[in-house]
Amino acid sequence: MQIYLFKNIQVVNEGKTDAKDVLIKNGRIEKIGNQINTKENVVEINGEGKHLLPGAIDDQVHFREPGLTHKANIYTESKAAVAGGVTSFMEMPNTVPPAFTLDLLENKYNIAAQTALANYSFYIGTSNENADSTLAANKFKDRICGIKMFMGSSTGNLLVDNPLVLDRIFGESEMLIATHCEDEKIIKANMQKALAENRELTAADHPIIRNEEACFESSFYAVQLAKKHNARLHILHITTEKELQLFSNMLPLKDKRITAEVCVHHLHFFADDYAQQGNFIKCNPAIKAAHNKEALWKALLDDRLDVIATDHAPHTFEEKNEPYLKAHAGLPLVQHALPLMLYYNSIGKISLEKIVEKMSHAVADCFSIKERGYIREGFFADLVVADLQQSLTVNKKIFFTNADGVLLKRLVKMEILLLFRQVLHILL
Repeated sequence: MQIYLFKNIQVVNEGKTDAKDVLIKNGRIEKIGNQINTKENVVEINGEGKHLLPGAIDDQVHFREPGLTHKANIYTESKAAVAGGVTSFMEMPNTVPPAFTLDLLENKYNIAAQTALANYSFYIGTSNENADSTLAANKFKDRICGIKMFMGSSTGNLLVDNPLVLDRIFGESEMLIATHCEDEKIIKANMQKALAENRELTAADHPIIRNEEACFESSFYAVQLAKKHNARLHILHITTEKELQLFSNMLPLKDKRITAEVCVHHLHFFADDYAQQGNFIKCNPAIKAAHNKEALWKALLDDRLDVIATDHAPHTFEEKNEPYLKAHAGLPLVQHALPLMLYYNSIGKISLEKIVEKMSHAVADCFSIKERGYIREGFFADLVVADLQQSLTVNKKIFFTNADGVLLKRLVKMEILLLFRQVLHILL
């Protein structure tokens, strides 16, 4: 395997940015120092004016394989991930069939072993009927990233709303439980109220139907269950100011039993953008009013929100271009999440160190990922080089994802110089 030597590159890691030399050997970081010289035959990379970041780890993606490959597949979406500096991903169970059993989960690992271009792990799913098979995964708790539970807003039979099932899984799971929290009863009531107005609904109605109350009530319930059972809870894609009262920054991340994620589209868009973007920013939970976006930024920066992810969800143009009630929900963002956050660094919204913390360090810590997420000697060399002086314009021609996506802004250009594919967790 080729040996690489970065010379005088700005290493962004663990709260600091320092000019260093970095030696890569056998897919791992061999040495970090001020002046590294070696007699070995190396590929030397001039790092002047560039930054070296640990590869981002995305804890929530939908890569659509098996069963929905007309939208995307593990190969196309992992290619998009790598192109955007995401070197590891955790994929959700709502494929066809949903990954409710160890056998179905193993099938996804087998596909990824053949086609994934990044490191990978997969959640096991659950429903009102399959608690036994879900909890059977406890014996693989060190090899599976977690249980994904839809406490609202599910497709197919993924909704879990039986209180007895919820109580059992929170009580018996030895794994992290990742929840999608929206109260289905509130959503249905809001939908009926909107339909009663006898008008054509549009994407602008989405945050009214899937409102703040629906998110808060479901998240509050999940937190209550987690505290009752001392379960390890990770609430996905927080979207509302009200929910933020459920999370704390009083403990270091390693000591938290309840953690929370925010997605890049909820940091970037707000409800006024439906007028221009329409169904292309329709997602669940919904993008909401501007005060929520500002509250999310504040909570991210003060560590009430722990990680940044994408909820990458590709659809075809035709599926997104349906009338509002039929249009599919989700945005394809895995390729542009890290460049988007680097854009926000360029306008002074967030530091490089905080980006790396929330997209690499904290994700590795939340999910107990070994030897990744940091630039440390001995760790895998999942690395991203960013040139903060250049920009790129997001357009369809440079989309590696199989889906059509929203246009963001001119983002920071990155070049993925090194990626050594390894398996985060593997199901035997």
